[in-house]
Amino acid sequence: MQILELMKVPRMESKLQVLSFKIQFASRVADLRESLNIINSLCNEIRISLKWEGIMKKIGFDTLNFGTTSGYVIAFRLDSLLQLIIDTRGTENKKTPMHNLCKELAARSPQLLNFYDDLASLDAASKIQLEMLGTEMHEVVKGLKKVQLEYDASQMDGPVSETFLMVRTQYNLDFGLYYGSIHMELS
Repeated sequence: MQILELMKVPRMESKLQVLSFKIQFASRVADLRESLNIINSLCNEIRISLKWEGIMKKIGFDTLNFGTTSGYVIAFRLDSLLQLIIDTRGTENKKTPMHNLCKELAARSPQLLNFYDDLASLDAASKIQLEMLGTEMHEVVKGLKKVQLEYDASQMDGPVSETFLMVRTQYNLDFGLYYGSIHMELS
């Protein structure tokens, strides 16, 4: 008898997906918030680290241009530091500019070599895959759009979807609180 009643509900599969999304929503948002907090913490630690600032000041024209034939470095992006380790070779094809930077730091500013001590969140942040974090955020937004579409469609269903609409209204209030707090954290 109950199965026959379920068959009368329009878009039952879609409604079940929406309810499943609602059940998982709070834990998904909590996981996203935790990851974002770790990344924000690391960014703040980098921002206030005097040792990191000292290293950035030491990365100058002489250090980066040592032994290169391709011209002078005027500015760089942080992600290009990885290229200094892997790709770039000096004229002797033995040392990278990163080798020279480390040698200079060890000789002139050894106190900067343990800059990672200032970055307590580095280990936890290194385990977060930003691409997966972005994908998860995208999936949550996509799920919220599905919820809205089903809610809009359910308003035309009549009495058979009243309970779903009441649950959706409470869910909408919960979502507003979560979304507002996450949006403020990202700002």
